[in-house]
Amino acid sequence: MQPLHITDFGVFLGKHSERLVVRRGKEVLSEHPLALIEQVLVTGRGVSFSSDLIEECCERGIPVTLLSPGGKPYARVAGMVLNATVRTRREQLAAYQDGRGAGIARAIAAGKVQNQGNLLRYFGKYSRKARPELHTLLTERAGRIVGLARELAALPEPTADALRPGLLNREGRAGALYWEGVAALLKGRVEFAGRTHQGADDPVNAALNYGYGILQSQVWSAASLAGLDAHGGFIHVDRPGRPSLVLDLMEEFRQPVVDRALLAAWGRGWKAEMETVGEEPELLLTREARREIAARIFERLDTATPHEGKKQTLRNVLQMQARRLAVAVRGEAEYAAYVSGW
Repeated sequence: MQPLHITDFGVFLGKHSERLVVRRGKEVLSEHPLALIEQVLVTGRGVSFSSDLIEECCERGIPVTLLSPGGKPYARVAGMVLNATVRTRREQLAAYQDGRGAGIARAIAAGKVQNQGNLLRYFGKYSRKARPELHTLLTERAGRIVGLARELAALPEPTADALRPGLLNREGRAGALYWEGVAALLKGRVEFAGRTHQGADDPVNAALNYGYGILQSQVWSAASLAGLDAHGGFIHVDRPGRPSLVLDLMEEFRQPVVDRALLAAWGRGWKAEMETVGEEPELLLTREARREIAARIFERLDTATPHEGKKQTLRNVLQMQARRLAVAVRGEAEYAAYVSGW
C-alpha cells in the first residue's frame, strides 16, 4: 500500500466502484484502487472531494491529510471509530505530571540528538578520502553532538515541565552544531546559509520544511493507530490546535527519514526549484519539486533498516515506536527512542 499525493490545482477527487478517481472537469486524470491506498495527501489548491469518497476512505481507515503548498498539515479527515482505548489517553495526560512524561521527553530528545550525530558520521565516512577536511569537520561536530545526547539522557528532573529548560538548551546547542555540519556538507552543491523554519525563501529550507510536513502526516497516522492523543505532548508546549505529541514523536525520525533522503539527493546533483505564485506573491516550491520530495520521503520510509535484530522498513519502525510510546504512557515499560545506525 502507498500514499496517494495530490499536487494538482483545481481537481476533483471522487469514487467510482472500488477506485479513487481524479478529474478535472469531465476529464479523468487518473484512477487508483482504494485497496492499494494507505492515505491521501493533498497539497494542491482548489481541490474538492465527494462525500462518497470521504465516507469510503473513513470506512477503509484511509486518512485524508491536507497540507499547505509549503508542507504544513492543517487538516486531517479520518473515521470516527479510532483504534484508541480510553485508558491510553487518560494515562497519556496523567503521565505529563510524573516521571513517565519526563522519561519519554528525555528519551525522545536524546534519540533525536544522537541521530543528528549519527547522520553526520554517515555522510562523513564517505568523504574520508575525497574530502578529508570535511570528514574531520563532520567527525568533530558529531562527537560534540553525541556528548550532548549523553547529557540529555542523564538529566535528572522528575517531570516534563521541570526537564524542559535543560532539554531545550542542549537540544539547541546540538542543532547549531548539526546545521553547521550540514552547511559544510552542502557547500559547493547548493546554497544553504542556515536553517529557516517558517517562511523559507530558499530551496533547501523549503524542501526540508515540506519533507517535515509529509513526515508529520505519517507520524499523526501512526499515533492515531496506537490510540494516542495527537495533542498531548511532553516536549512541545501546549497551544490550541498544535499536535504536540505528533511533533514530539517525529523528532527522532527527522534525520533518518527526511534529512538523509534530501541530503543524498543534493549530493547527487538534484536541485529543488521555486516559483512565485498567487495574487499576493508567495515564493513556493514548484509542483515538480514537491512531487520529487514526496517520492523520496516515501521511498525512504519503505527502505528496510536493521532494527531489533531484523530488517524493518522505517514505516514499520515508526508504527512500532508509536505503540511503544502508548505502552510507556500506561506505565508498562520505559520508552526507548529509535536511533539509526551509520
